[in-house]
Amino acid sequence: MTRKSNLYLGGSWVPTDRHFSVSDPANHRVVGSVADADPTHAIRAIEAAHSAFAEWSKTPAPQRSALLYKWHRLILDHCDEIASLLTSEMGKPLPEAKGEVVFAANFVLWYAEEAKRINGETLPANERNKRITVLRQPVGVVAAITPWNFPAAMVTRKVAPALAAGCTVILKPAEQTPLTAIRLIELAEQAGFPPGVLNLLTTSDPAAVGDVLTTDARVRKITFTGSTEVGKLLYRKAADSVKRISLELGGHAPFIVFEDADLDQAVTGVILSKYRNAGQTCICTNRVYVQSSIAERFAEKLAGAVGKLQVGDGRLEGVQIGPLIDERALEKVERHVEDALSKGATVLSGGSRVDSPGYFFQPTVLGGVTESMQIATEETFGPVAPIFTFESEGEVLARANDTPYGLAAYFYTREIGRITRMQEGLDYGIIGVNDPAPSLAIQAPFGGFKESGLAREGGKYGLDAFLETKYISLAF
Repeated sequence: MTRKSNLYLGGSWVPTDRHFSVSDPANHRVVGSVADADPTHAIRAIEAAHSAFAEWSKTPAPQRSALLYKWHRLILDHCDEIASLLTSEMGKPLPEAKGEVVFAANFVLWYAEEAKRINGETLPANERNKRITVLRQPVGVVAAITPWNFPAAMVTRKVAPALAAGCTVILKPAEQTPLTAIRLIELAEQAGFPPGVLNLLTTSDPAAVGDVLTTDARVRKITFTGSTEVGKLLYRKAADSVKRISLELGGHAPFIVFEDADLDQAVTGVILSKYRNAGQTCICTNRVYVQSSIAERFAEKLAGAVGKLQVGDGRLEGVQIGPLIDERALEKVERHVEDALSKGATVLSGGSRVDSPGYFFQPTVLGGVTESMQIATEETFGPVAPIFTFESEGEVLARANDTPYGLAAYFYTREIGRITRMQEGLDYGIIGVNDPAPSLAIQAPFGGFKESGLAREGGKYGLDAFLETKYISLAF
């Protein structure tokens, strides 16, 4: 059943003259017709958010918290519905989609609680007749730009802390997956957020709408998850009005398996890290480094396990790998595999697109991979695990760090000294030590080093990006 939607501006659902279609990547069927915002709608959203900020920023924290609690409860009450919508527009298997919706709701719950813990300080003064106070206040209007690979979780991870801090928000979801975001905003409206506090812009022209959001001085904060290329562009544009900006960008995660590791545990770890969401996560494994003494055994185990993964429409029972998001994504995966094979790599499992109407690619393992191949330096964003071999700890640490990215890294070992050296030596914001899923802790700071981004999301750290620090010196 095709879903039709309008924009949400200033507390009203606003129709537009133009719409764009949303298609199911598993079968190309149209699943939604969505209002297509242009720059004039972006200006209206900014005006609404700016007008609402004066009152919302003064709303007592317990009241903001209570609204977030209501939103959290409504998301959980509609979990199955949202998950079905998510699978239809993004493709991930339904159990995985349900897990994401619960994860998304938990961000709202966390920041419902954190809203009541935004504290200032009183500092010792240098003179008897002075008092020093530090206040934390909301930064202002926030533009939240979210990606297609986690259409629910990336919305709440940005919007919930902004609302908790007392900011007003303009949400622009990815054009590939706007339906999940629309449903979340409908539930936020039902929870009772005042008009203008939360606004929604869906658009097929993100560059034009993004230009307005990044250049209007009334927008004081940009929070973005997406490609490094687009993140750099937003960073440049935001500089003219010195906006606060949070960027969660691309990654090129190494997964290192030392000879003392539990091989079965490491194989399971690669599968969970690499093939979740068909490899379409910014923290997923991109380079598997295996110590040469165990490389043959590890490759055999991994290829055997990957060959058993079931590919198909995410609504079907037992499916573990859904489609890629679109033809462009599928072609990139094919290009990386073809380049690797032309330079000497071998296919240990999978290796080609699936003959079906959707954008499916077989879960793949490549052996004999070297640094001369595209897959060694570019983020694939698909279900392909390239295996590299190494000899020593120092060698693999240097190779793992030899990238402009620094989002997530993983390593498996049972030697305590090596654990200490590696976790301190890896230039990454997130480290999984014998753990393929460190990002599932909503209380932890999520973010990267180098060209993988700025600031952190999650936990108490996620509020910092939405708060200004004001120092007051009172003499009497």
